[in-house]
Amino acid sequence: MKEIKINIPEYDDAIELIWDDNFKIKTSIPYDTITIEANREGLFSLARHLLLLAQEEVPSGSHFHLDEFNSLENGSVELIISKNEEL
Repeated sequence: MKEIKINIPEYDDAIELIWDDNFKIKTSIPYDTITIEANREGLFSLARHLLLLAQEEVPSGSHFHLDEFNSLENGSVELIISKNEEL
């Protein structure tokens, strides 16, 4: 198994999204299917954001919004990722 190291910001009552340089992410919903396309930097950035939400200290209900005006490529649909401990 390959080991990859990734730095995750500590949660301090706020979610700080850190993006890798040159990241690109596009979201769409063709044929009722959610599609996320990303380059390598975009995938590592998303992984970091998911691991940040997964930290024990992050309360259920914490979330972040991404759209074409905030981090996603033009034409992307809005993406909300939320932590829900009741699932």
